[in-house]
Amino acid sequence: MPVSVNHSRLIYDALKECGIGLVSALPETWLVHLIRMAEDDPEMILVRLAKEEEGVGISAGAHLAGTKSAMLMQNHGFLASVNGIVSCAQLYRLPLLMLISHRGEFGERDPWQTEGGGVTEHVLQALRIPFAYLDAPGHVAHRIRKAQTLAYSSNKPVALLLCRDLMWEE
Repeated sequence: MPVSVNHSRLIYDALKECGIGLVSALPETWLVHLIRMAEDDPEMILVRLAKEEEGVGISAGAHLAGTKSAMLMQNHGFLASVNGIVSCAQLYRLPLLMLISHRGEFGERDPWQTEGGGVTEHVLQALRIPFAYLDAPGHVAHRIRKAQTLAYSSNKPVALLLCRDLMWEE
């Protein structure tokens, strides 16, 4: 599989270092190793979703119960979650850390991924959700820590875009 196990491990370890105790996800190619790591970790709660928007409610409940969480999703899943993000996380000022596989960027081979990838950044900007790119292993832990800090200090959603240069081994 061309998805990087080592870079997935960097991301997973950085999430754990930030105190993340719950992740929600739907199966997705770039997230397969992260989901497996969460599933195999007895200290992590993995919530498998039927649709990505459910993850907003799961993260809201986790926050109210005192557990830090992260949503793992593809950019089409982010787009499908906009209603929950706006009507729950933003309205009630809840921290929400989202790691979004940024499909559709340069090098994308799957034509069905290109449209969602082309609008993800614009939708994040329109919703005033701060975001950063995870595109090289050297800054993964630092950017995840900064994103988690901002989500909790502002009580708002924050997104990290998992880029091809980090996630893919060619």
